[in-house]
Amino acid sequence: MPEAIATTHEAGAHSALQHHFENMEQQREAGTLGMWVFLVTEIMFFGALFLAYTLYRYKYPEAFAAASNHLDLRLGAINTVVLIFSSFTMAMAGYSTQVGKRRNSIICLLLTIVLGLTFLGIKAVEYHDKYRDSLIPGQLIPGRPFNPAVAKPGEGADEHKLHLPPGATVKNVEMFYWIYFAMTGMHALHMIIGVGLLTVLTIMAWRGRFSPEYHAPIEISGLYWHFVDIVWIFLFPLLYLLGRHLEKHLG
Repeated sequence: MPEAIATTHEAGAHSALQHHFENMEQQREAGTLGMWVFLVTEIMFFGALFLAYTLYRYKYPEAFAAASNHLDLRLGAINTVVLIFSSFTMAMAGYSTQVGKRRNSIICLLLTIVLGLTFLGIKAVEYHDKYRDSLIPGQLIPGRPFNPAVAKPGEGADEHKLHLPPGATVKNVEMFYWIYFAMTGMHALHMIIGVGLLTVLTIMAWRGRFSPEYHAPIEISGLYWHFVDIVWIFLFPLLYLLGRHLEKHLG
């Protein structure tokens, strides 16, 4: 029975129907609306970070280009592919639940979790690289202040050193990394929360809690997961690509 015509309290309600809803469809719509309202607040939150990035990049274009060029483009691109594929597996988990394919739903949820953890693992590697090169801004890590090695003019390429174009300073590069860690750190936190949610959903699916009549939790959690993926789709070009274009233009 489709969720849209699920039974009411009077007709023998589904066990997942809460007492303050008349039927399953009303419950699903309320949950979906609640998630969209939450996502709007998330858009405003990340929007403030994007605005800060835009303002400081406009003020310090040379420094932001140099800092962006120091990021690992290969790891960033791999993470982008990982998240795009995770959106596909999340969508398939929702579809499989709607059509009653419990086994496929569980497999897709597990694949999404694995892809999410893969993203976090790659991001941890990137963070370790920044720690190694003393690129953690301020005093976030005691005893390891922001103090990157700077290549001398004419010195050959060295992935562990900053190559500053004319007009760029180490202090301005540090501003880029403040924004980089704020944006990617908050995104990673949302990924961790998402993995936690998917773990709970997988356990519930394993216990047979979902069916074509009741799949709203997976559908609503999918909205959250897709939103987190979309945020990264914007972060990747802003942090990894545009600076490289500017670096070549300045050169």
